[in-house]
Amino acid sequence: MLILVLLSVGGCSLLDPFVDRRREAGAKTEEELYVGESTPEKPAICYNIMTASYEEVKNLADEECKKHGTGTKATPIKQTVFTCKLLIPNHVYFQCEK
Repeated sequence: MLILVLLSVGGCSLLDPFVDRRREAGAKTEEELYVGESTPEKPAICYNIMTASYEEVKNLADEECKKHGTGTKATPIKQTVFTCKLLIPNHVYFQCEK
């Protein structure tokens, strides 16, 4: 019953796509700041294929490219499954282009 209440309070926000960007605290340079495959010029987006459309994921990647000034659009490179969170298992990796 408690899990049902928590899920209903969280609503669909638990399943929204997000940029999977990990950072190293205390990094001295930008090259050391980002950990993993997701960087400003190569955003990785986690999403659930059942709750998010490809257009949403692509728009989020495009926004990341524009926000960091690394490009104007994102082109998909690869997709993986079961490499993100339990309820958001899919990753799409993009490359920013001008």
